[in-house]
Amino acid sequence: MTFKPAPIKSAFRPLVALAILTMAGAAHRTYAATNEKPNFLVIVADDMGYSDAGCYGGEIQTPALDRLAGEGLRFTQFYSTGRCWPSRACILTGYYAQQVRMDPPFGRLPEWTRVLPHYLKPAGYRCYTSGKWHLRGAPKAIADASFDRAYLIEDHNRNFNPQQATLDDAPLPPVETGQGYYSTTAIAQHAIDFLKGHAEKSAAQPFLMYLAFIVPHFPLQAPDEDIARYRGKFDAGWDAVRDQRWGRMREMGLINCALSRRDPETIPGWNMSDEELRNEIGAGEVGHALSWRELSDTQRALQATKMAIHAAMIDRMDQEIARVLSQIKAMGAAENTVTFFVSDNGASAEIINRGDRHDPKAAPGSAASYLCLGPGWSTAANTPFRLHKHWSHEGGIASPLIVHWPKGIQARGQLRHDPGHFIDILPTIAELAGASTAGPWNGKEVPPLPGKSLVPAFARDGAVTREYLYFHHQDNRAIRAGDWKLVARGKDGPWELYDLSNDRCESNDLAAKHPDKVKELAAIWQQREDAFRAQAGPMPDEPKKKKAGKKK
Repeated sequence: MTFKPAPIKSAFRPLVALAILTMAGAAHRTYAATNEKPNFLVIVADDMGYSDAGCYGGEIQTPALDRLAGEGLRFTQFYSTGRCWPSRACILTGYYAQQVRMDPPFGRLPEWTRVLPHYLKPAGYRCYTSGKWHLRGAPKAIADASFDRAYLIEDHNRNFNPQQATLDDAPLPPVETGQGYYSTTAIAQHAIDFLKGHAEKSAAQPFLMYLAFIVPHFPLQAPDEDIARYRGKFDAGWDAVRDQRWGRMREMGLINCALSRRDPETIPGWNMSDEELRNEIGAGEVGHALSWRELSDTQRALQATKMAIHAAMIDRMDQEIARVLSQIKAMGAAENTVTFFVSDNGASAEIINRGDRHDPKAAPGSAASYLCLGPGWSTAANTPFRLHKHWSHEGGIASPLIVHWPKGIQARGQLRHDPGHFIDILPTIAELAGASTAGPWNGKEVPPLPGKSLVPAFARDGAVTREYLYFHHQDNRAIRAGDWKLVARGKDGPWELYDLSNDRCESNDLAAKHPDKVKELAAIWQQREDAFRAQAGPMPDEPKKKKAGKKK
Protein backbone atom coordinates (compact mmCIF):
# COMPACT_ATOMS: atom_id res chain seq x y z
CA MET A 1 0.00 0.00 0.00
CA THR A 2 1.43 3.34 -1.03
CA PHE A 3 1.18 6.09 1.57
CA LYS A 4 -0.77 9.00 0.07
CA PRO A 5 -0.43 12.43 1.67
CA ALA A 6 -3.66 14.16 2.61
CA PRO A 7 -4.58 16.92 0.14
CA ILE A 8 -4.36 20.55 1.21
CA LYS A 9 -7.71 22.30 1.30
CA SER A 10 -7.57 25.29 -0.98
CA ALA A 11 -9.14 27.61 1.59
CA PHE A 12 -6.33 26.82 3.99
CA ARG A 13 -3.42 27.44 1.60
CA PRO A 14 -3.17 31.21 2.24
CA LEU A 15 -2.99 30.70 6.00
CA VAL A 16 -0.25 28.13 5.60
CA ALA A 17 1.68 30.36 3.25
CA LEU A 18 1.68 33.14 5.82
CA ALA A 19 3.07 30.81 8.47
CA ILE A 20 5.78 29.04 6.45
CA LEU A 21 9.21 29.18 8.05
CA THR A 22 12.00 29.87 5.59
CA MET A 23 14.65 30.45 8.22
CA ALA A 24 15.00 30.46 11.99
CA GLY A 25 14.63 34.24 12.27
CA ALA A 26 11.42 34.18 10.28
CA ALA A 27 9.94 31.86 12.89
CA HIS A 28 10.40 34.44 15.66
CA ARG A 29 8.97 37.26 13.51
CA THR A 30 5.86 35.19 12.76
CA TYR A 31 5.14 34.56 16.43
CA ALA A 32 5.84 38.15 17.44
CA ALA A 33 3.38 39.37 14.83
CA THR A 34 0.55 37.09 15.95
CA ASN A 35 1.44 37.10 19.65
CA GLU A 36 0.59 33.39 19.69
CA LYS A 37 3.19 30.91 20.85
CA PRO A 38 2.72 27.34 19.66
CA ASN A 39 1.72 24.49 21.93
CA PHE A 40 3.76 21.28 21.99
CA LEU A 41 2.75 17.62 22.06
CA VAL A 42 5.73 15.25 22.33
CA ILE A 43 4.70 11.59 21.92
CA VAL A 44 7.14 8.79 22.71
CA ALA A 45 6.53 5.11 21.93
CA ASP A 46 8.54 2.45 23.75
CA ASP A 47 10.41 -0.23 21.74
CA MET A 48 8.47 0.40 18.53
CA GLY A 49 10.32 -0.62 15.38
CA TYR A 50 11.26 1.85 12.65
CA SER A 51 8.85 0.26 10.15
CA ASP A 52 5.93 -0.62 12.46
CA ALA A 53 3.67 2.36 11.72
CA GLY A 54 1.71 2.39 8.48
CA CYS A 55 3.28 5.65 7.33
CA TYR A 56 6.74 4.05 7.73
CA GLY A 57 5.91 0.94 5.73
CA GLY A 58 4.18 -1.28 8.30
CA GLU A 59 0.92 -3.19 7.97
CA ILE A 60 -0.24 -2.22 11.48
CA GLN A 61 -3.25 0.11 11.43
CA THR A 62 -2.10 3.54 12.62
CA PRO A 63 -4.55 6.05 11.09
CA ALA A 64 -3.79 8.79 13.63
CA LEU A 65 -0.04 8.66 12.96
CA ASP A 66 -0.66 8.32 9.24
CA ARG A 67 -2.77 11.48 9.30
CA LEU A 68 -0.09 13.41 11.19
CA ALA A 69 2.45 12.26 8.61
CA GLY A 70 0.16 13.03 5.68
CA GLU A 71 -0.42 16.55 6.96
CA GLY A 72 3.17 17.07 8.13
CA LEU A 73 6.69 15.71 7.76
CA ARG A 74 8.42 12.37 8.16
CA PHE A 75 12.15 12.35 8.93
CA THR A 76 13.97 9.35 7.51
CA GLN A 77 17.32 9.61 9.36
CA PHE A 78 16.40 10.48 12.92
CA TYR A 79 18.09 8.75 15.86
CA SER A 80 17.58 7.67 19.44
CA THR A 81 20.28 6.36 21.80
CA GLY A 82 19.25 2.73 21.38
CA ARG A 83 17.75 2.42 24.90
CA CYS A 84 14.80 3.85 26.81
CA TRP A 85 16.24 5.88 29.70
CA PRO A 86 19.14 7.55 27.83
CA SER A 87 16.74 8.43 25.03
CA ARG A 88 14.37 10.11 27.45
CA ALA A 89 17.29 11.95 29.00
CA CYS A 90 18.14 13.38 25.57
CA ILE A 91 14.56 14.51 24.95
CA LEU A 92 14.03 16.06 28.37
CA THR A 93 17.45 17.65 28.96
CA GLY A 94 18.71 18.33 25.43
CA TYR A 95 22.05 16.66 26.20
CA TYR A 96 23.64 13.36 25.29
CA ALA A 97 23.03 10.90 28.12
CA GLN A 98 26.75 10.74 28.92
CA GLN A 99 26.79 14.49 29.59
CA VAL A 100 24.14 14.20 32.32
CA ARG A 101 25.01 10.85 33.98
CA MET A 102 22.07 9.08 32.34
CA ASP A 103 24.07 6.19 30.95
CA PRO A 104 26.41 3.98 33.01
CA PRO A 105 27.63 4.95 35.48
CA PHE A 106 24.30 6.38 36.62
CA GLY A 107 23.88 9.28 39.01
CA ARG A 108 21.88 12.37 39.78
CA LEU A 109 21.66 14.93 37.04
CA PRO A 110 24.49 17.48 37.28
CA GLU A 111 23.42 20.63 39.13
CA TRP A 112 23.59 22.66 35.92
CA THR A 113 21.05 20.42 34.15
CA ARG A 114 17.64 21.76 33.24
CA VAL A 115 14.66 19.68 32.18
CA LEU A 116 12.34 20.84 29.39
CA PRO A 117 9.80 22.69 31.61
CA HIS A 118 12.64 24.72 33.14
CA TYR A 119 13.10 26.30 29.72
CA LEU A 120 9.41 26.73 28.91
CA LYS A 121 7.95 27.95 32.21
CA PRO A 122 9.78 31.34 32.04
CA ALA A 123 8.35 31.69 28.51
CA GLY A 124 4.82 31.44 29.88
CA TYR A 125 4.05 27.76 29.32
CA ARG A 126 2.08 25.30 31.42
CA CYS A 127 3.71 21.84 31.30
CA TYR A 128 2.17 18.41 31.68
CA THR A 129 3.40 14.82 31.44
CA SER A 130 1.68 11.45 31.41
CA GLY A 131 3.29 8.03 31.12
CA LYS A 132 6.82 6.76 31.47
CA TRP A 133 9.39 8.97 33.22
CA HIS A 134 12.28 6.53 33.58
CA LEU A 135 15.17 8.85 34.22
CA ARG A 136 17.44 6.97 36.58
CA GLY A 137 18.21 9.15 39.56
CA ALA A 138 16.33 12.01 37.93
CA PRO A 139 14.24 14.55 39.82
CA LYS A 140 10.56 14.19 40.61
CA ALA A 141 8.36 15.43 37.81
CA ILE A 142 6.68 18.25 39.75
CA ALA A 143 8.82 18.99 42.79
CA ASP A 144 12.05 19.26 40.81
CA ALA A 145 11.32 19.15 37.09
CA SER A 146 8.57 21.82 37.16
CA PHE A 147 5.77 20.00 35.37
CA ASP A 148 2.43 21.41 36.52
CA ARG A 149 0.62 18.05 36.43
CA ALA A 150 2.14 14.58 36.12
CA TYR A 151 0.81 11.01 35.94
CA LEU A 152 3.74 8.60 35.92
CA ILE A 153 3.80 4.80 35.71
CA GLU A 154 6.94 3.50 37.38
CA ASP A 155 6.02 -0.19 36.96
CA HIS A 156 7.00 -1.24 33.44
CA ASN A 157 6.21 -4.92 33.95
CA ARG A 158 2.40 -4.80 33.93
CA ASN A 159 0.02 -3.13 31.52
CA PHE A 160 -3.20 -4.27 33.20
CA ASN A 161 -2.28 -3.96 36.87
CA PRO A 162 0.69 -1.64 37.57
CA GLN A 163 1.84 -1.68 41.16
CA GLN A 164 3.71 1.63 41.15
CA ALA A 165 2.39 4.91 39.80
CA THR A 166 2.22 8.52 40.97
CA LEU A 167 -0.12 11.42 40.39
CA ASP A 168 1.49 14.81 40.93
CA ASP A 169 4.39 13.06 42.71
CA ALA A 170 2.02 11.33 45.20
CA PRO A 171 1.97 7.50 45.17
CA LEU A 172 -1.19 5.84 43.86
CA PRO A 173 -2.55 2.52 45.18
CA PRO A 174 -1.68 -0.60 43.17
CA VAL A 175 -4.16 -1.53 40.42
CA GLU A 176 -5.82 -4.90 40.84
CA THR A 177 -6.32 -7.24 37.89
CA GLY A 178 -9.83 -7.09 36.47
CA GLN A 179 -10.47 -3.41 37.17
CA GLY A 180 -10.65 -2.56 33.46
CA TYR A 181 -7.34 -0.72 33.54
CA TYR A 182 -4.92 -0.65 30.60
CA SER A 183 -1.78 1.48 30.75
CA THR A 184 -2.09 3.04 27.28
CA THR A 185 -5.66 4.16 27.88
CA ALA A 186 -4.85 5.44 31.36
CA ILE A 187 -1.88 7.45 30.11
CA ALA A 188 -3.99 9.04 27.39
CA GLN A 189 -6.90 9.71 29.75
CA HIS A 190 -4.73 11.53 32.26
CA ALA A 191 -3.29 13.61 29.42
CA ILE A 192 -6.83 14.45 28.30
CA ASP A 193 -7.83 15.36 31.85
CA PHE A 194 -4.79 17.64 32.20
CA LEU A 195 -5.62 19.32 28.90
CA LYS A 196 -9.25 19.83 29.91
CA GLY A 197 -8.05 21.45 33.12
CA HIS A 198 -5.72 23.64 31.08
CA ALA A 199 -8.60 24.76 28.83
CA GLU A 200 -10.73 25.60 31.87
CA LYS A 201 -8.15 27.43 33.96
CA SER A 202 -5.16 28.38 31.80
CA ALA A 203 -6.45 28.84 28.26
CA ALA A 204 -4.49 32.05 27.80
CA GLN A 205 -1.19 30.18 28.22
CA PRO A 206 0.45 27.82 25.73
CA PHE A 207 1.10 24.24 26.87
CA LEU A 208 3.56 21.38 26.62
CA MET A 209 2.23 17.82 26.85
CA TYR A 210 4.94 15.15 27.15
CA LEU A 211 3.06 11.92 26.40
CA ALA A 212 5.26 8.88 27.01
CA PHE A 213 3.65 5.47 26.43
CA ILE A 214 5.09 2.21 27.76
CA VAL A 215 4.02 0.14 24.75
CA PRO A 216 4.90 -1.91 22.78
CA HIS A 217 7.64 -2.64 25.36
CA PHE A 218 7.44 -6.12 26.87
CA PRO A 219 5.40 -7.77 28.30
CA LEU A 220 3.20 -8.29 25.25
CA GLN A 221 -0.20 -7.45 26.75
CA ALA A 222 -3.21 -5.91 25.02
CA PRO A 223 -7.04 -5.87 25.20
CA ASP A 224 -8.67 -8.91 23.61
CA GLU A 225 -10.61 -6.85 21.06
CA ASP A 226 -7.39 -5.29 19.76
CA ILE A 227 -5.59 -8.64 19.50
CA ALA A 228 -8.55 -10.12 17.63
CA ARG A 229 -8.07 -7.69 14.75
CA TYR A 230 -4.62 -9.14 14.06
CA ARG A 231 -5.15 -12.86 14.55
CA GLY A 232 -3.92 -14.67 11.45
CA LYS A 233 -2.39 -11.51 9.97
CA PHE A 234 1.18 -12.67 10.57
CA ASP A 235 0.90 -16.36 9.78
CA ALA A 236 3.20 -15.92 6.77
CA GLY A 237 6.06 -15.21 9.20
CA TRP A 238 8.74 -12.61 9.76
CA ASP A 239 10.66 -13.27 6.54
CA ALA A 240 7.59 -12.48 4.41
CA VAL A 241 6.72 -9.43 6.52
CA ARG A 242 10.27 -8.08 6.14
CA ASP A 243 10.14 -8.43 2.35
CA GLN A 244 6.76 -6.72 2.15
CA ARG A 245 7.77 -3.83 4.41
CA TRP A 246 11.03 -3.34 2.53
CA GLY A 247 9.12 -3.04 -0.74
CA ARG A 248 6.67 -0.49 0.65
CA MET A 249 9.43 1.57 2.27
CA ARG A 250 11.36 1.81 -0.99
CA GLU A 251 8.19 2.81 -2.82
CA MET A 252 7.57 5.54 -0.22
CA GLY A 253 11.11 6.87 -0.63
CA LEU A 254 12.00 6.21 3.02
CA ILE A 255 15.04 4.08 2.16
CA ASN A 256 17.28 3.33 -0.82
CA CYS A 257 19.26 0.41 0.61
CA ALA A 258 19.13 -3.35 0.42
CA LEU A 259 17.38 -5.49 3.02
CA SER A 260 19.85 -6.42 5.77
CA ARG A 261 20.66 -10.06 6.33
CA ARG A 262 18.71 -11.69 9.12
CA ASP A 263 21.13 -12.46 11.97
CA PRO A 264 20.32 -15.77 13.70
CA GLU A 265 23.20 -15.50 16.16
CA THR A 266 23.12 -12.08 17.79
CA ILE A 267 20.86 -11.75 20.83
CA PRO A 268 21.13 -9.80 24.11
CA GLY A 269 23.50 -11.49 26.56
CA TRP A 270 20.85 -11.45 29.28
CA ASN A 271 18.26 -13.39 27.28
CA MET A 272 16.89 -16.69 28.59
CA SER A 273 18.63 -19.87 27.51
CA ASP A 274 16.90 -22.36 25.20
CA GLU A 275 16.28 -24.62 28.18
CA GLU A 276 14.74 -21.78 30.18
CA LEU A 277 12.56 -20.87 27.22
CA ARG A 278 11.19 -24.41 27.00
CA ASN A 279 10.66 -24.71 30.75
CA GLU A 280 9.24 -21.27 31.50
CA ILE A 281 7.52 -20.22 28.27
CA GLY A 282 6.86 -23.40 26.34
CA ALA A 283 7.75 -25.28 23.17
CA GLY A 284 6.54 -22.44 20.96
CA GLU A 285 9.17 -19.90 21.99
CA VAL A 286 12.14 -19.24 19.71
CA GLY A 287 15.34 -17.69 21.04
CA HIS A 288 16.94 -16.73 17.71
CA ALA A 289 15.95 -15.09 14.43
CA LEU A 290 15.86 -18.33 12.47
CA SER A 291 14.35 -18.75 9.04
CA TRP A 292 10.56 -19.02 9.36
CA ARG A 293 10.81 -22.28 7.39
CA GLU A 294 12.91 -23.81 10.17
CA LEU A 295 10.20 -23.38 12.81
CA SER A 296 7.83 -26.11 13.89
CA ASP A 297 4.06 -25.65 13.60
CA THR A 298 3.90 -25.04 17.36
CA GLN A 299 6.57 -22.37 17.13
CA ARG A 300 4.94 -20.68 14.16
CA ALA A 301 1.60 -20.51 15.95
CA LEU A 302 3.00 -18.83 19.05
CA GLN A 303 5.27 -16.49 17.09
CA ALA A 304 2.41 -15.30 14.85
CA THR A 305 0.33 -14.69 17.99
CA LYS A 306 3.13 -12.67 19.57
CA MET A 307 3.32 -10.35 16.59
CA ALA A 308 -0.46 -9.98 16.65
CA ILE A 309 -0.21 -8.76 20.25
CA HIS A 310 2.66 -6.39 19.38
CA ALA A 311 0.52 -4.97 16.57
CA ALA A 312 -2.48 -4.68 18.89
CA MET A 313 -0.43 -2.66 21.39
CA ILE A 314 0.59 -0.21 18.67
CA ASP A 315 -2.96 -0.10 17.30
CA ARG A 316 -4.32 0.78 20.76
CA MET A 317 -1.64 3.43 21.22
CA ASP A 318 -2.70 4.98 17.92
CA GLN A 319 -6.34 4.97 19.03
CA GLU A 320 -5.40 6.75 22.24
CA ILE A 321 -3.24 9.27 20.39
CA ALA A 322 -6.33 10.04 18.31
CA ARG A 323 -8.29 10.76 21.51
CA VAL A 324 -5.62 13.17 22.74
CA LEU A 325 -5.56 14.92 19.36
CA SER A 326 -9.35 15.20 19.47
CA GLN A 327 -9.12 16.92 22.85
CA ILE A 328 -6.57 19.39 21.49
CA LYS A 329 -8.89 20.06 18.55
CA ALA A 330 -11.85 20.57 20.91
CA MET A 331 -9.78 23.22 22.72
CA GLY A 332 -9.30 25.11 19.45
CA ALA A 333 -5.56 24.47 19.70
CA ALA A 334 -4.99 21.98 16.86
CA GLU A 335 -3.76 24.48 14.25
CA ASN A 336 -1.03 25.87 16.49
CA THR A 337 0.15 22.70 18.22
CA VAL A 338 3.50 21.27 17.15
CA THR A 339 3.34 17.48 17.47
CA PHE A 340 6.43 15.27 17.54
CA PHE A 341 6.21 11.47 17.43
CA VAL A 342 9.24 9.22 18.05
CA SER A 343 10.14 5.77 19.38
CA ASP A 344 12.73 5.62 22.16
CA ASN A 345 14.74 2.89 20.39
CA GLY A 346 14.36 0.08 17.91
CA ALA A 347 12.28 -3.01 18.55
CA SER A 348 13.65 -5.37 21.19
CA ALA A 349 15.19 -8.81 20.73
CA GLU A 350 14.97 -9.42 24.48
CA ILE A 351 13.28 -12.55 25.81
CA ILE A 352 13.17 -12.43 29.60
CA ASN A 353 10.70 -13.46 32.29
CA ARG A 354 10.06 -11.02 35.11
CA GLY A 355 7.24 -9.11 36.81
CA ASP A 356 4.63 -11.61 37.93
CA ARG A 357 6.32 -14.26 35.75
CA HIS A 358 4.78 -15.92 32.73
CA ASP A 359 1.90 -18.36 33.18
CA PRO A 360 2.04 -20.79 30.22
CA LYS A 361 -1.64 -21.63 30.77
CA ALA A 362 -2.76 -18.00 30.47
CA ALA A 363 -4.14 -16.56 27.24
CA PRO A 364 -1.31 -14.83 25.34
CA GLY A 365 -1.60 -11.09 25.78
CA SER A 366 -3.50 -11.30 29.07
CA ALA A 367 -2.34 -9.95 32.44
CA ALA A 368 -0.96 -13.35 33.47
CA SER A 369 1.01 -13.77 30.26
CA TYR A 370 4.57 -12.44 30.07
CA LEU A 371 5.80 -12.81 26.51
CA CYS A 372 8.46 -10.78 24.69
CA LEU A 373 8.65 -9.92 20.99
CA GLY A 374 12.01 -11.66 20.52
CA PRO A 375 14.69 -11.44 17.82
CA GLY A 376 12.69 -12.87 14.92
CA TRP A 377 9.94 -10.26 14.97
CA SER A 378 12.28 -7.57 16.21
CA THR A 379 14.25 -8.05 13.00
CA ALA A 380 11.03 -7.53 11.03
CA ALA A 381 9.97 -4.49 13.08
CA ASN A 382 13.35 -2.85 12.42
CA THR A 383 13.20 -3.47 8.65
CA PRO A 384 15.45 -2.96 6.75
CA PHE A 385 18.12 -2.34 9.37
CA ARG A 386 20.56 -4.51 11.34
CA LEU A 387 20.24 -5.52 14.98
CA HIS A 388 17.94 -4.28 17.69
CA LYS A 389 17.37 -2.17 20.79
CA HIS A 390 20.58 -1.75 22.85
CA TRP A 391 22.94 -1.86 19.85
CA SER A 392 24.24 1.20 17.98
CA HIS A 393 23.65 -0.27 14.56
CA GLU A 394 20.74 1.27 12.66
CA GLY A 395 18.19 -1.25 13.92
CA GLY A 396 18.82 -0.11 17.49
CA ILE A 397 19.01 3.66 17.02
CA ALA A 398 16.91 4.58 13.97
CA SER A 399 13.63 6.21 15.03
CA PRO A 400 10.65 7.44 13.08
CA LEU A 401 10.06 11.16 13.56
CA ILE A 402 6.78 12.72 12.54
CA VAL A 403 6.39 16.48 12.91
CA HIS A 404 2.95 18.04 12.46
CA TRP A 405 2.11 21.73 12.76
CA PRO A 406 -0.69 23.03 10.52
CA LYS A 407 -0.01 26.69 11.26
CA GLY A 408 3.73 26.60 10.75
CA ILE A 409 4.54 23.87 8.21
CA GLN A 410 3.37 24.31 4.65
CA ALA A 411 4.66 20.95 3.42
CA ARG A 412 2.18 18.10 3.41
CA GLY A 413 3.31 14.49 3.46
CA GLN A 414 6.89 15.31 2.58
CA LEU A 415 10.08 13.55 3.66
CA ARG A 416 13.08 15.11 5.33
CA HIS A 417 16.42 13.32 5.01
CA ASP A 418 18.34 15.61 7.38
CA PRO A 419 20.14 13.43 9.96
CA GLY A 420 18.92 14.30 13.45
CA HIS A 421 18.91 13.07 17.03
CA PHE A 422 16.74 13.27 20.14
CA ILE A 423 19.08 16.02 21.41
CA ASP A 424 17.52 18.22 18.68
CA ILE A 425 13.99 18.16 20.07
CA LEU A 426 14.63 20.51 23.01
CA PRO A 427 16.44 23.24 21.00
CA THR A 428 13.69 23.02 18.37
CA ILE A 429 10.99 23.53 20.99
CA ALA A 430 12.98 26.29 22.69
CA GLU A 431 13.35 28.20 19.44
CA LEU A 432 9.68 27.92 18.54
CA ALA A 433 8.66 28.97 22.07
CA GLY A 434 11.07 31.89 22.17
CA ALA A 435 12.63 30.34 25.28
CA SER A 436 16.19 31.20 26.26
CA THR A 437 18.73 28.40 26.62
CA ALA A 438 21.57 30.68 27.76
CA GLY A 439 22.86 31.60 31.19
CA PRO A 440 23.84 29.68 34.33
CA TRP A 441 21.57 27.29 36.23
CA ASN A 442 21.70 26.70 39.97
CA GLY A 443 24.69 29.01 40.02
CA LYS A 444 26.63 26.73 37.68
CA GLU A 445 27.99 27.39 34.22
CA VAL A 446 26.05 25.41 31.63
CA PRO A 447 27.65 23.56 28.69
CA PRO A 448 26.20 24.51 25.30
CA LEU A 449 23.41 22.28 24.05
CA PRO A 450 24.88 19.76 21.58
CA GLY A 451 21.74 19.53 19.44
CA LYS A 452 20.45 21.67 16.59
CA SER A 453 17.06 23.20 15.98
CA LEU A 454 15.12 21.36 13.28
CA VAL A 455 13.12 24.48 12.41
CA PRO A 456 14.98 25.13 9.11
CA ALA A 457 14.05 21.60 7.98
CA PHE A 458 10.37 22.48 8.35
CA ALA A 459 10.74 24.60 5.21
CA ARG A 460 13.08 22.50 3.08
CA ASP A 461 14.95 19.22 2.99
CA GLY A 462 18.68 19.34 3.72
CA ALA A 463 18.56 22.60 5.69
CA VAL A 464 20.09 21.17 8.89
CA THR A 465 23.76 20.21 8.73
CA ARG A 466 26.11 19.05 11.48
CA GLU A 467 29.61 17.78 12.11
CA TYR A 468 28.71 14.50 13.81
CA LEU A 469 26.23 12.45 15.83
CA TYR A 470 27.61 10.43 18.75
CA PHE A 471 26.36 7.13 20.23
CA HIS A 472 27.44 5.02 23.19
CA HIS A 473 25.40 2.54 25.19
CA GLN A 474 26.75 -0.39 27.19
CA ASP A 475 29.97 -0.54 25.17
CA ASN A 476 28.16 -0.34 21.84
CA ARG A 477 29.65 2.68 20.11
CA ALA A 478 29.10 4.73 16.97
CA ILE A 479 29.70 8.09 15.39
CA ARG A 480 28.12 9.45 12.23
CA ALA A 481 29.82 12.25 10.26
CA GLY A 482 28.07 13.12 7.02
CA ASP A 483 27.25 9.80 5.37
CA TRP A 484 30.08 7.96 7.11
CA LYS A 485 29.21 5.84 10.12
CA LEU A 486 31.73 4.12 12.38
CA VAL A 487 30.15 1.53 14.69
CA ALA A 488 31.30 -1.27 17.00
CA ARG A 489 29.61 -3.97 19.05
CA GLY A 490 30.77 -4.49 22.62
CA LYS A 491 33.86 -3.27 24.41
CA ASP A 492 36.27 -5.30 22.31
CA GLY A 493 34.36 -5.34 19.04
CA PRO A 494 36.25 -3.99 16.02
CA TRP A 495 35.22 -0.77 14.36
CA GLU A 496 33.03 -1.21 11.27
CA LEU A 497 32.73 1.53 8.65
CA TYR A 498 29.69 2.13 6.42
CA ASP A 499 28.67 4.63 3.76
CA LEU A 500 25.08 5.36 4.71
CA SER A 501 24.34 7.19 1.48
CA ASN A 502 23.68 3.79 -0.10
CA ASP A 503 24.17 1.27 2.74
CA ARG A 504 22.02 2.07 5.77
CA CYS A 505 21.47 -1.67 6.13
CA GLU A 506 25.19 -1.81 7.08
CA SER A 507 26.01 -4.75 4.86
CA ASN A 508 29.29 -3.61 3.28
CA ASP A 509 31.99 -2.96 5.91
CA LEU A 510 34.54 -0.55 4.42
CA ALA A 511 36.89 -0.44 7.43
CA ALA A 512 39.68 -2.38 5.72
CA LYS A 513 39.36 -0.27 2.57
CA HIS A 514 39.47 3.10 4.39
CA PRO A 515 41.71 2.69 7.48
CA ASP A 516 42.45 6.44 7.60
CA LYS A 517 38.74 7.24 7.83
CA VAL A 518 38.38 4.70 10.62
CA LYS A 519 41.24 6.31 12.51
CA GLU A 520 39.84 9.81 11.97
CA LEU A 521 36.32 8.97 13.13
CA ALA A 522 37.53 6.85 16.05
CA ALA A 523 39.55 9.83 17.27
CA ILE A 524 36.51 12.10 17.07
CA TRP A 525 34.41 9.54 18.95
CA GLN A 526 37.01 9.30 21.74
CA GLN A 527 37.31 13.08 22.00
CA ARG A 528 33.55 13.41 22.37
CA GLU A 529 33.41 10.53 24.86
CA ASP A 530 36.07 12.10 27.07
CA ALA A 531 34.57 15.59 26.81
CA PHE A 532 31.04 14.46 27.61
CA ARG A 533 32.12 12.42 30.64
CA ALA A 534 34.10 15.41 31.86
CA GLN A 535 31.09 17.69 31.49
CA ALA A 536 29.01 15.33 33.63
CA GLY A 537 31.69 15.54 36.31
CA PRO A 538 32.63 12.89 38.84
CA MET A 539 29.94 10.96 40.63
CA PRO A 540 29.09 12.66 43.96
CA ASP A 541 30.86 9.97 46.02
CA GLU A 542 33.95 9.68 43.80
CA PRO A 543 36.06 12.39 45.48
CA LYS A 544 35.69 10.65 48.85
CA LYS A 545 36.69 7.31 47.39
CA LYS A 546 39.76 8.79 45.73
CA LYS A 547 40.73 10.54 48.96
CA ALA A 548 40.44 7.31 50.92
CA GLY A 549 42.57 5.55 48.34
CA LYS A 550 45.34 8.12 48.68
CA LYS A 551 45.44 7.70 52.46
CA LYS A 552 46.16 4.05 51.99
